[in-house]
Amino acid sequence: MLDQLQLTGSNWTEGERVITRTDIEAGPAAVLYRLERATNERDLETLVACFTSDYRNETPAHPERGFTGRDQVRANWSQIFAAIPDLRCEVLACGVEGSTVWSEWEQRGTRPDGTPHLMRGVIIFGVTDGVITWARFYLEPVQAQAGTVDQAVRRQVMPGTRS
Repeated sequence: MLDQLQLTGSNWTEGERVITRTDIEAGPAAVLYRLERATNERDLETLVACFTSDYRNETPAHPERGFTGRDQVRANWSQIFAAIPDLRCEVLACGVEGSTVWSEWEQRGTRPDGTPHLMRGVIIFGVTDGVITWARFYLEPVQAQAGTVDQAVRRQVMPGTRS
C-alpha cells in the first residue's frame, strides 16, 4: 500500500500522524530532500550526486526527451540554473512504496525575459542505496491561459476544430 504523505508547514502528515522530515530521511525519500535542497541552494555538484552514473530518465508524454546518464543531468541543470537565477523548487507531496518514491513538485522563478517560470507535476523515482537510478518524469510548464476543460478535451479528441 502506498503511504501518502502531505506537507503541512515543515512537517508531513499521514492522516492524523505528524511525521517530520527527520523521521523519513533514512528511507528512499531522503534523496528527494537532498535534491530539493541542492536545487534551492543552486549546488550543482550535490544535485548531480543524487543520481547514478547510469541514471535513466523516461518522459512518457514526450518519449524523445528520455535520456541516460548523469552527464545529461548536469547539462540540463547547468542550463536551468543559468537561465533561471531565482529558481525555487518544492516537494509538495510524496509517497513511498519499497524503493519507488512518488513525488509532486513545483518549480518557480523568473526567465531572462522577465516572464514567470512555473512548472508542476509528478516525478516517480527509483532509488537504490539512497541514489536515484531512474525516473518517470511528468513535470510540465503550467499553462495559465489554456482554456476550459471542455475546450481542452475538444482540442484533444477533435484536432483542428475551434474551441
